[in-house]
Amino acid sequence: MIREIVVVLALLTLYIIYTGSASLYDILTGLMVSAAIGVPASRLLISNEKKLAEPRRYAYLVYYAVKYMTIIEFKAHMDVVKRVFNMRINPGIVKIPVYARTKYGRLLIAISITNTPGTVVVDERDGWFYINWIDVSSTIPGEAWKLISGEFEYYASKIFE
Repeated sequence: MIREIVVVLALLTLYIIYTGSASLYDILTGLMVSAAIGVPASRLLISNEKKLAEPRRYAYLVYYAVKYMTIIEFKAHMDVVKRVFNMRINPGIVKIPVYARTKYGRLLIAISITNTPGTVVVDERDGWFYINWIDVSSTIPGEAWKLISGEFEYYASKIFE
């Protein structure tokens, strides 16, 4: 039952944020829509209910979201802007290892890499990401991993594993 409640509340929160209104009508409408979607989907979304009772996971998630949207994104945008003006680019596709064991951890890492300017995950195969990188600083998988996704892997492991 906790699994369903968490999913419904998460969907309701997203609904309220998306609509930008917390009127009684929006809350009731959001609750109905969230319940209609969240209850059946909860079995697919959450496989281990015990992880839901660990507040440190939520703290890491909030910290990572704020840090990613402010510091990490800003630094990456400034790097791309600098490269546009001085035309110092060395594009290529690199292969980096993925250490996350859960599918949600790998998904968070892939989304974080792709949403960061200058990098795009083009494939995942056999525990490796293939990344189109605007400035290939290293083709050595371990070094490229550290430069591209090391921080993302750290937070994904704290949140999902």
